[in-house]
Amino acid sequence: MNERPIVILTALDLEYQAVLKHVADPRPHRHSAGTRFEVGRIADGGCRVALGLVGKGNHPAAVLAERAIAEFAPYALLFVGVAGALWPDIGLGDVVVATHVYAYHGGTSEDDGFKARPRVWEISHEPDQIARHLYRSGSWSRCLPEGAAVPKVRFGPIAAGEVVQDSRISAHAHWVRQTYNDALAIEMEAAGVSQAGHLNRSLPTVVVRGISDRADGTKVTSDGADWQVRAVANAAAFAIALAQELALEPHHGRSADAAGNGRAESVRIIARGHAHVGVQAANIYGDILIPQASGGVLDPAAQLMELRDKLRRALKTHELDEVTFAAAEEEIAIATAFLSERTGHGPRKATIALKRLRGLLADVSHLASHVSSVIAAL
Repeated sequence: MNERPIVILTALDLEYQAVLKHVADPRPHRHSAGTRFEVGRIADGGCRVALGLVGKGNHPAAVLAERAIAEFAPYALLFVGVAGALWPDIGLGDVVVATHVYAYHGGTSEDDGFKARPRVWEISHEPDQIARHLYRSGSWSRCLPEGAAVPKVRFGPIAAGEVVQDSRISAHAHWVRQTYNDALAIEMEAAGVSQAGHLNRSLPTVVVRGISDRADGTKVTSDGADWQVRAVANAAAFAIALAQELALEPHHGRSADAAGNGRAESVRIIARGHAHVGVQAANIYGDILIPQASGGVLDPAAQLMELRDKLRRALKTHELDEVTFAAAEEEIAIATAFLSERTGHGPRKATIALKRLRGLLADVSHLASHVSSVIAAL
């Protein structure tokens, strides 16, 4: 399974909670600018996900999608939420996977009328193929709430603007249907998210929407019948299944030679003389720091004292949240106690505690690297 996380964003708290129900052991992750994410794994041992709330509108969605991409270096970006249907044959509760996203507000106003100048983003081929396979197999329905009816899944364009459309006869409704008459649904965030994904080396980005109303003046009635709750539960179920399948795909980053012969690219490092290999890995995200003590020999006890100081600094700079900090402190205390034992089993027990600690600090690369150096010293 690809260990890079998948970022899932939503606009509304209702949507956020629907996705969060599928995430096991979520823990807070605070961005340095104050944005709060929750990081965990999809239930039943699934892939790592980072969940964020962006609010309404394409502009905040674009900014916070960019922030999430920079923070987590994800394998893919999913946006999950509700939308309004533009055509009567689309049922309430149906799931729409966007094959194209139209930013429909672009245009020029001239004497003879308003001329459209839209922008459009198309879903990447691989996620599109995976999503269609999920639909055909029906396996995604296992993620639906117990007893829920299996909705239709539709693939087609989505129109994204800055207006909540709730009329069948308004000038705005007429404009959208006339100019974007293949769009299945309308909403307010997909254009911003798609732009952020496009500008980050065409990061695979998928918009999954549940139909909660018909965008025809009946929104109040539909919302009163709890269609938002049902629609977003359906969209979240499909998105979670899609995230799992995406995580099972091999990493995109392969050399031209490796892609040609079907074998993953490998690098062999040979250390000669008095040299030592510090880190050898297929893909490294973030900084790597390998502390060296004077004389080339690491003192594990001294390294643990130094690590405590680094943990406190990381807490102050919000690299670590308080819950993770407290758990890390506890593992350091356990490791320190085992190191003070005079039996031969002390270092082995300390190593087990340090491995747990390294897992806790996996998202903060320089701290995890420090722990690895202590383990190596033991």
